[in-house]
Amino acid sequence: MPKQKIYQVDAFTDQLYAGNPAAVCPLDEWLPDELMQHIANENNLAETAFIVPNGEDYFIRWFTPTDEIDLCGHATLASAYVLFEELKYNHTTIRFHSVNSGLLTVTKTDGKLFLDFPMDELGPALESPEMIGYKIGVEPVEVLRGKTDLVAVVKSETALRNLQPDITGISKLGGRGLIVTAKGDNVDFVSRFFAPQVGVNEDPVTGSAHTSLTPLWAEKLGKTTMTAQQLSPRGGQLWCELRGDRCIIGGYARLYLVGEINLS
Repeated sequence: MPKQKIYQVDAFTDQLYAGNPAAVCPLDEWLPDELMQHIANENNLAETAFIVPNGEDYFIRWFTPTDEIDLCGHATLASAYVLFEELKYNHTTIRFHSVNSGLLTVTKTDGKLFLDFPMDELGPALESPEMIGYKIGVEPVEVLRGKTDLVAVVKSETALRNLQPDITGISKLGGRGLIVTAKGDNVDFVSRFFAPQVGVNEDPVTGSAHTSLTPLWAEKLGKTTMTAQQLSPRGGQLWCELRGDRCIIGGYARLYLVGEINLS
């Protein structure tokens, strides 16, 4: 019976049982799309990443339990962790190639892993603050739309912690999901992310959402280097920098599980 190695990594945390768990499957060549979707559904994690060698680089794809997606930060961080720590990749930077998000790099520095992702561009949203307020239990002060997500800015970290999300209502917003954010009390900014549209009611820590949040808060705070937390029950910490039209998003990762999948 053919078997496939699988790793599970907690990303954007320096301790187990926190951050965002992602599965990573290093492949020699792509499995059929339907099989990769089945594996992601069976894992029932926010994302499962599949990576295939491309010379000294790698191709990467990401699947939620229900869909293939264009970009995932925590599963890319997890993939880099597996390559660096388990498969002994011998350079300090890994280059990942993705179909819809282009070249993505991860650099290892002082124990942290730093993603280099394209910056999202935010513009006005058709959805009103009042409409979003009905779906999260507090009316935001601003609503914007990026490439894949809505972004709602609320007045305080306390308001963000006390959201009462209507998951069914959020699932009807379209796009990938809803990022809700506020200025932080002890870090520069905080956030939560809801994506029932792709099978993830609340994501523990969302690296890709910080491609929207980093330029947003850089403009609001007048600084390009920031600290951030995602206030899900598991929680996670990120270090963010706006560098031109790129977002540098850093964090720790910890290995939880190594196993084998029966493919037949």
